[in-house]
Amino acid sequence: MDTALNNVVSELHNFLEESQISSNDSILELHSRDESYHLPSRPDVVVYPKTAEQVVAIVKLASENSVSIYPFGMGSSLEGHVIPYEHGITIDFSLMNKIIDIKEKDFLVTLQPGVTRTQLNKELKKYGLFFPVDPGADATLGGMAATNASGTLSVKYGTMRDNVRDMEVILADGMKIHTGTLAAKSSSGYHLNGLFIGSEGTLGCITELTLKVCGIPEFMTAARATFQTVEDAIEGVVAILQAGIPMGRIEIVDEESIRQVNRFSESNYTELPTLFLEFHGNEAGLQQDIAFTQEIVADFNCLNIQFETDTAARNLLWDARHNLAYAYIHSYPGRKMMVTDVCLPISELAGAIGHARQVLDKLGLPGGITGHVGDGNYHIILMIDMNDLEEVQKAKDLNEQIVEYSLARGGTCTGEHGVGIGKRKYQEKEHGDALKIMQKIKQVLDPNSILNPNKLI
Repeated sequence: MDTALNNVVSELHNFLEESQISSNDSILELHSRDESYHLPSRPDVVVYPKTAEQVVAIVKLASENSVSIYPFGMGSSLEGHVIPYEHGITIDFSLMNKIIDIKEKDFLVTLQPGVTRTQLNKELKKYGLFFPVDPGADATLGGMAATNASGTLSVKYGTMRDNVRDMEVILADGMKIHTGTLAAKSSSGYHLNGLFIGSEGTLGCITELTLKVCGIPEFMTAARATFQTVEDAIEGVVAILQAGIPMGRIEIVDEESIRQVNRFSESNYTELPTLFLEFHGNEAGLQQDIAFTQEIVADFNCLNIQFETDTAARNLLWDARHNLAYAYIHSYPGRKMMVTDVCLPISELAGAIGHARQVLDKLGLPGGITGHVGDGNYHIILMIDMNDLEEVQKAKDLNEQIVEYSLARGGTCTGEHGVGIGKRKYQEKEHGDALKIMQKIKQVLDPNSILNPNKLI
């Protein structure tokens, strides 16, 4: 450590307990990486604040000494967001994990950033409520807000940006602000919620969130529909959405990925392109929607559609989808998983997935395609030998090609994983001169660039 950092670590002991500060090798190693394929880098020290006031003190101390800060939730990010390439201080929010207040009549919950999605929904269930944003990992709500996470339910309930009412944020100089109110809408001032959600820790540290929650649907039915081609499946999705059927989820899993699911979960699903669907609503209305959906998919050469209303069977179906990444990891020991993430207008999705499959087959990389097709977001799961430089380059080439395809058709380089370091090079092409405005905002709020430096923009 240099002199400035030694001074900072010494000062940290003035307001944090011994157990809240660590330079232990295993702790530093744990905070040197996320779930991505990007190279790790250790912080110099990890701190575990318990209150917003402690975060204020940490940030002020770092600011005064020009030491970098890296907010850290569960480390489940996929584009290197939390990797401390400039070393410095990692702020781990795992001890700030309290649910502060549930306002069930207002459908609101206030909590600290270290609360996980599973922890929150377990508590909300007592009130007949749930929080609908569901990325595959059991991430923290603070991390989910920082990356504007979404997931399988976003087709009905939206992303984090649609479900955050207010946040308490600590800025680079230690100032504590609130970005919103408890009201359902407001025309007052700039929309700071939208600015800080998805900012990936580059503008401030989130220390409290107020989230919009939903009533648990009266009735849910899951379905699995198989098609001869991906194109037929996607066209079926478009028709379902155009019909106004209230879908909770619509996911696609390609033939190769279904094969991995069968191996991992010991299931016997037909190994063809498959839609995983879920209907939310009241029982009487959903019976009509289900019948209508059957008619629609039949028009697009659906080979078979099976419905599950039993909770256990429905959960088993979605476990297969959520465990897809682990199915690939299990099948390719010694390889590292890389997950691409683009989002396009839904009318462009069939062509995009067809293009992705062609590129994947041409490069000869092991992997499959899945995605939240109800909102135009799809992923390629790649298993890479990180010791094979030619294979690593092929993976980068594939990512570049599908991003270029998406941007050329009005899409984005990332639908939900965020930018981190992996997607920085596409920001100018996607945003044009608007990127300069983002850079000016960063300069105003973090003039010394101590907050997650060299990420996002």
